[in-house]
Amino acid sequence: MSDAENGSLPLPVFKPDERVCANCKLFSPHSVEERRGWVGTCRLHSWRGMFPPSAPICDKFVPKGSAAPLPPTVSSRERSARSVAPVVVRRRVDPQEEVDLEGLSMTREELMEIFREASGMGESPPLANKWEGGTLRLVPGNPELQARDLPIDNLFHKVVMVRDRLRVLEQKLNAHPKLTDAEKVEMQSYITRVYGSLTSFNVLFKDKSDQFVGAKGDE
Repeated sequence: MSDAENGSLPLPVFKPDERVCANCKLFSPHSVEERRGWVGTCRLHSWRGMFPPSAPICDKFVPKGSAAPLPPTVSSRERSARSVAPVVVRRRVDPQEEVDLEGLSMTREELMEIFREASGMGESPPLANKWEGGTLRLVPGNPELQARDLPIDNLFHKVVMVRDRLRVLEQKLNAHPKLTDAEKVEMQSYITRVYGSLTSFNVLFKDKSDQFVGAKGDE
């Protein structure tokens, strides 16, 4: 939607001390939706997708108007200095080349995929639209204690990290050279039960293919 089209609905304005995403430098207004009004994106957390400017802040909040850190400057003398470091010539690596890790055989691409999933660098699944910008409230049983609010985006990110690490564990288990088939089946059954315990979080995923799948009867 163009700026002219967006002009029919003014961008919400919040007080400077309000702890919302609209007061963060990283929030970028995008367009107006018929149901939710203004929505935007986070320039740091692209996995959050579109969410309203009234969404609660995260731990990377940068208030508008605050000074941004300046990049380190390099003197002309440092720029003109000649490097004495050895020149490293990198050979082209075939992603399908087999690598052997103490008897564990896999291609380089398969190994890199494990690294990407373990480090959280893989493509994150989308959050279901109805939870975007939502808040999870933890209310103690003791009414004298204060409740705590947690952005659903943060919870969803942690759930996805748990899911990805379980998948890496499955890959390592199935390719382990010293485990018998019976031992692999037994350990896989434990992982499947863990998936079954996590199916309660399936409501957070937008796509069914990204959800947890446990043993039959655990879903």
